[in-house]
Amino acid sequence: MSGTAPTARPSVTLKLATSLDGRIATARGHSKWITGEAARAEAHKLRAAHDAVLVGSGTVLADDPELTARTNPPHAKQPLRIVADSRARVPATARIFTTLDKGPIAIATLETQSLDHWPSAQGIQYWMIPKDETTGSLSVSELLESAQRAGVKSLMIEGGGQLAASFARAGLIDRIEWFRAPLLLGGDGLPCIAALGLETVTNAPTYERVGISEIGVDLWESYVRKV
Repeated sequence: MSGTAPTARPSVTLKLATSLDGRIATARGHSKWITGEAARAEAHKLRAAHDAVLVGSGTVLADDPELTARTNPPHAKQPLRIVADSRARVPATARIFTTLDKGPIAIATLETQSLDHWPSAQGIQYWMIPKDETTGSLSVSELLESAQRAGVKSLMIEGGGQLAASFARAGLIDRIEWFRAPLLLGGDGLPCIAALGLETVTNAPTYERVGISEIGVDLWESYVRKV
């Protein structure tokens, strides 16, 4: 029996930049800058090393990032910038739309959403994703399939906590690159990963640390998923 073997899904890296207690922002959403300049420079190198970077709409609304890889020297190719926006909240004035000259973007939204308020231009892809019946949001496995069809082999998640939790619950985070700053934001700060709904520790996704180094004033830890 002949046939073509299925193509492996894109590898998924979760990049975190947090306080020592795992917070990505204060209770009021202030996050610039938790980590130092050296850590941020390494994060841009990580962007450049991946085919795509992914954030949730909350990150775009809060920070309005470009999501480009700003390295020195400049990288030859920019990653595909993907926004998961199930509720179609990102405005057409967001910097990801106004910086198409710096690299392509993809908006992943629910297949029931209208695209009328978003621009239609070369360099923009719209991925219509079915709903995850458990969460009511985008199906992250279907999002990965769309990324695969777009030629993405490696994807890095950069925020926020709900998106990271969705991938963690689905068992789709292969690697974690964690930059930790020497400060505390407390329990009212925003967590780097939202609720996973775990009942026991034995059900928790487990990782093995494969690297640790000082990067400026911060600590950089690397983890891979234990199979």
